[in-house]
Amino acid sequence: MTGRYLRTEVKGREQRIYVEEAGEGIPLICLHTAGSDSRQYRGLMNDPAVTSRYRVIAFDLPWHGKSAPPEGFMDEAYRLDSDTYVETILAVARDMALDRPVVMGCSIGGRVVLHLLLRHAERFRAAIGLQTSISVTGRLSKWQTQLQYLNRPDVHGGEAAAGLVSGLMGPQSPTASRLETLWYYAQSGPGVFFGDIFFYKDSGNLTPDTLAGIDTGCTPLHLLSGEYDYSAPPQGAEEVHRLVPGSTFKVMTGLGHFPMSENYPHFRTYLLPILDELAAQPAVASAV
Repeated sequence: MTGRYLRTEVKGREQRIYVEEAGEGIPLICLHTAGSDSRQYRGLMNDPAVTSRYRVIAFDLPWHGKSAPPEGFMDEAYRLDSDTYVETILAVARDMALDRPVVMGCSIGGRVVLHLLLRHAERFRAAIGLQTSISVTGRLSKWQTQLQYLNRPDVHGGEAAAGLVSGLMGPQSPTASRLETLWYYAQSGPGVFFGDIFFYKDSGNLTPDTLAGIDTGCTPLHLLSGEYDYSAPPQGAEEVHRLVPGSTFKVMTGLGHFPMSENYPHFRTYLLPILDELAAQPAVASAV
């Protein structure tokens, strides 16, 4: 497992993005949740059953983890919009010379894979959506959408953010893994969680009629949803499955909103069959 910085340009702005990778084979891009970073995929990147066949790549979005905000960040409020999110993923794939990678994202990452399939399906071998939902089913409470209170001088924003998401995990998940997942949130930068939720509830919203444009004959879509997640409940992913012919859907028992970090050993029992299936398919060169 190695880490490095990738200097790239997104929408005309220079970004310094921290990237970790492990393994070799089919490229697999992993996208973290709102307000967190790529450490959520540590278990996956240390799994020989995956890394023996896949080149696993996880990166921190700008403003997250080890990826610094761009120059001039002090003069702006961070807001993640759908165009910037999509272009960031494409920039990483382009600059790392990834040919038709598989893309897997969770939460906001699980929603942006739908945007990728609608806009750039030919560039990806397959998409795996974790905790995926659309606007009509992914309803957030006011405490999840009105996050300005995280920046009050009398509130510890990191601890409050961790407390906010603590109930989204399965009670069966190991205590150490649940606490580590929350630690990532406690370290999030000021305003970052709120800026990510802007994508989830505003810019990145998708409606049922939009999903008709996804062609799973071009790029397969696999949906996995933890049963204990009430922010992006299984009904949300099931609705996406119903609206996208040819997609697959499965509820993950005993898991919640962060399956890859809260209980990776259990999560892999759902993920590996999908990766097995994708690895068995013949490679098709990118036309782009």
